[in-house]
Amino acid sequence: MEDRVRYFEDADRKLKRELGFQQLFFLSFGSIIGSGWLFAALAGAAIAGPAALLSWVIGAVLLIFVGLNYAETSCMIPRSGSVVRYPHLTHGGFLGFIMSWSFMLGTVTVTAIEALAVVQYASVYVRDWTGVELTTVREGVAVLTGAGIVLAVLLMILFFVVNIFGVRFFGEFNRWVSWWKTIIPVLTFVLLFFAFRASNFTEFGGFAPRGFDNVFNAVATAGIVFAYFGFRQGLDFGGEARNPQRDIPAATILSLAAAGAIYFFLQLAFLGALDWDAAGVNPGDWAALNDSEWASQPLYYALESNGGVLVLGAASILSIFAVVLLVDAAISPAGTGWIYMGSSARVLYGMAMHDDLPRWLTRVEDRTGIPMVALVAALVVGCIFFLPFPGWYILVGFITGALVFTFVMGGVQVQVMRRTAPDLPRPYWLKGAAVFSPLGFLAGSMIFYWAGYETLRGVVAAVLIGLALYAFFQGPRRNRISYPVGLALGIPFAVVWLATQYFGPAPLGNGALPFFAYWVLCVAEVVGFVGLVWLFASDRGRREVKAAWWVLFLALALYLLSYYGTYGPLENPPVPFPWDNLIALAVGLVAYYWGVASGYETEEMRSINESGTGLVPTSEEEESLGALRD
Repeated sequence: MEDRVRYFEDADRKLKRELGFQQLFFLSFGSIIGSGWLFAALAGAAIAGPAALLSWVIGAVLLIFVGLNYAETSCMIPRSGSVVRYPHLTHGGFLGFIMSWSFMLGTVTVTAIEALAVVQYASVYVRDWTGVELTTVREGVAVLTGAGIVLAVLLMILFFVVNIFGVRFFGEFNRWVSWWKTIIPVLTFVLLFFAFRASNFTEFGGFAPRGFDNVFNAVATAGIVFAYFGFRQGLDFGGEARNPQRDIPAATILSLAAAGAIYFFLQLAFLGALDWDAAGVNPGDWAALNDSEWASQPLYYALESNGGVLVLGAASILSIFAVVLLVDAAISPAGTGWIYMGSSARVLYGMAMHDDLPRWLTRVEDRTGIPMVALVAALVVGCIFFLPFPGWYILVGFITGALVFTFVMGGVQVQVMRRTAPDLPRPYWLKGAAVFSPLGFLAGSMIFYWAGYETLRGVVAAVLIGLALYAFFQGPRRNRISYPVGLALGIPFAVVWLATQYFGPAPLGNGALPFFAYWVLCVAEVVGFVGLVWLFASDRGRREVKAAWWVLFLALALYLLSYYGTYGPLENPPVPFPWDNLIALAVGLVAYYWGVASGYETEEMRSINESGTGLVPTSEEEESLGALRD
């Protein structure tokens, strides 16, 4: 053990001298620009009108609060996949499993949404060349046809193959793609400014034609937060910074600010270039943009329809650049897609190493060193999500909800670790944590709420079915409960939970149960299952279960509020804006302080404290490290 601790310490001292501000900045900034900018401008306009400009600012500010909290823990205890590994250290395996499962759902589906992005933009020239329609409109949203889904699956297979054979090629290719995908958005908004129509901001309902409540809804459901998600890449390298106290917050804030500026001007330019007639939408009918002719390729059509405003000789500059944009719409999402295919495989591999999933997911090919079984699983799971979420605008809300649910841990774990590991060296110390930690928590919980009922319907159902998997895998393997008890509890819970979702309200269920009765059943099932796990658990298992109640309260309480609040299906919600948002804030504060109080010095954290360094591997990491070296 001492040799391995010394190995990690020596490596850390070396790495700390390597990364300066510029490297940290570009790690974050380069990871932020993905497919979100290709669609979020139209989605934001459809939800909030010109006020979507505020949504981009709000999203960046909230994620800065989240990022500053993760900066302290990422520097103190550097871990790859830190979002899901820190909860194990602060609250134990039960909460760690919930967060890992939610993060896995969000990560695996990123690969799928990037494939959707490529296909939706490709539909314009595939239709012109072959006559085959890849997209259609269903219930007011652009989605893939059967042919489109087949092409998306083929793209997923391509991402899979690249991860097997093209790692070296990808490393060099991705460096150039990073420059490409930064330059193209900037040129896009610069050119669109030549077609600017100021009337779009003053007429057709004014600046906030759909109300200011939708400004917040757009943050979560228009792909705005999704477009910022890459900001955490720099934080994952926080332990390798030369001057973390100065460079970590600066790189985090400035990368989000720089990306936010690009996104803001893209949104501004798109709103100004919007041609209602060309989009086939009645002027002022902002909501109809989601099922308009522009929905599948919004920025392409914005450029193409305004081709006559900037002509050089016989050539239309905007029309020519529209073709370049179509090329970018294949390159940028594809680059992100195969990154996340590999990341998803490693998330599944890591969960299996932590006993969260079956052990066969940890099998690594001797020849390639790739977790092949996990990679195949990532491919299959990603493709499955095309069935309930066949369009970019539909899937982006689910991804946002699943991932921001894990972000609530940032502020909580800072406070818990300051109590349970006060003497560990902290290269970066978050000043004003008494304010910034609850703000970081509320940023995550409010974005989760703003996702709205229809999104949370799928997220809550998918995240909480994972409780059964805890009973099947992690609980028995870590001797928290026995295998017979795990099966006796997990199987009935899974069956009853799935039946409840089937008979529950739309969009997932058949509507046989009214919402409140359905919600009460959900609460009873979760409380009953978790209570029985606690009853039959070992002493350590009971402590872990007790430490997780607050996050179940948060999810179920906000789910209830989402139905009766502004972002639910009711035409006249009984809890209107802003009262629903104030209640959501109150729920978040209760959950935050409950979560901080629930944290404790876990066995893994105790071993780290005894070592005096955040680099000591936990027991699970010790086993993994030994296996890889052998």
